[in-house]
Amino acid sequence: MNETDLARRVGALTGAATTAAHPVSGGEICASYRVELADGRTVFAKTLADAPADFFAAEAAGLELLRGTGAIAIPRVLAVVPDLLVLEWVEPTGPTPAQAERLGRELAALHSTPAPHYGTAGPLYLGPVPLATPAPPVSEPAGWAAFHAEYRLLPLLRLAVDNGGIGAADARDVELLCARIDEVAGPPQPPAVIHGDLWAGNILWTAGGTPHLIDPAAQGGHPEADLAFLEISGCPHFDRVIAAYEESRPLPGRTDRAPLHLLHHILIHAALFGGDYGKESGDAARAALRTPAP
Repeated sequence: MNETDLARRVGALTGAATTAAHPVSGGEICASYRVELADGRTVFAKTLADAPADFFAAEAAGLELLRGTGAIAIPRVLAVVPDLLVLEWVEPTGPTPAQAERLGRELAALHSTPAPHYGTAGPLYLGPVPLATPAPPVSEPAGWAAFHAEYRLLPLLRLAVDNGGIGAADARDVELLCARIDEVAGPPQPPAVIHGDLWAGNILWTAGGTPHLIDPAAQGGHPEADLAFLEISGCPHFDRVIAAYEESRPLPGRTDRAPLHLLHHILIHAALFGGDYGKESGDAARAALRTPAP
């Protein structure tokens, strides 16, 4: 879709004429734009050629799930159709220690929000890859480890193997971790609302001092997945984030469990991009298996 066509589509969906559409950077999967409307508003639009029919609907549902907790700021969904998502524009700025501390407190509040079960009631994607939720869903805290192995790690491992993104030895160690996941999963964790794809690029630091989250794979899950990915992806002032977070939600042993919670993010990169991500997947599995028992 070229910029002219995109601007026309956004105008039709928002009920306002458009004056310009400008590409913006940041995502690995979708094309994103800053779109100026003739009524003075600015909106954000993202599109993906040949997107699955429910792809953007799933993202919109995830944004509304996070927004509905009231715990953290989320851009409002303005329109969603199968190949296009339109959100309110949030003007970004540089991160500050104060915003990082606010982010930590608000993530702790988000992760204190119970979810009815692990996964979602509707479609869910991590990047372009669909994620499944079993029927009946798993809601018991002790069931998280088996759920995570069967419905998150192993499907992504199979995709990585099929796409040639991981070698045999590394794949074997991921399978070994899945077989022994109960030994390293840590204390039982009730399903909580999580962002699900919380790398540093999915935080919008704003001039108003209110951090916003974008691009979720929101679901009932394990909060340490958000924290592990946020830390490894180079979140600015992460030390301030985690200190503020742990004032209300202390997590003893979190760093020991981080390789386990990072693995599904590394595996999806191995499946989609190959390269060193296959070895990194094996390294994460081996590191998780070295974690002391709780």
